[in-house]
Amino acid sequence: MPSVQTISNMCSHLQNVSKARLAITSVPNNKFNLNLALALHRSGFLSHVYRAGPKPPTLEQMITQEPEKVTTANVAQMRLWLGMKYWDGKPVLSQATPISKPSRLMTVNIAELGKLTRGLSAHLKGGVVPGLNLGECLYVATSQGVLESREALARKLGGLLLCRTN
Repeated sequence: MPSVQTISNMCSHLQNVSKARLAITSVPNNKFNLNLALALHRSGFLSHVYRAGPKPPTLEQMITQEPEKVTTANVAQMRLWLGMKYWDGKPVLSQATPISKPSRLMTVNIAELGKLTRGLSAHLKGGVVPGLNLGECLYVATSQGVLESREALARKLGGLLLCRTN
């Protein structure tokens, strides 16, 4: 299971970065942040996901060079550098809201995930989760990694609700 607090911190950070209109930002390099960042990249919210040291890489480095290898000597200094996307001066990722909290983990099965994806509310053990609106994405931690809700439905997987973005 992913560390829900780590995911919540990343959602807050990405939301603040998009409000500040920054082109690139970094988050701690861990598997939870990496899995969510890759899922956001697949959905089109991020332009780049790149692993590097404490100094930000240039756009050319992100495109042409391989990411740095993680070793025991540099693991504490590694960061995930995320390229933010903007369209007509507005951030593509305007809101990132965590769903599960450390005190209340929200898990869904395939039927409940289908309801949420179609826009219907789901009554879960931890409370009611409203369905998706137009342009929103819902991210789920499954046995095959972090997937967007439509990907999870296609693979017939349920899991832990992480966050919703739009």
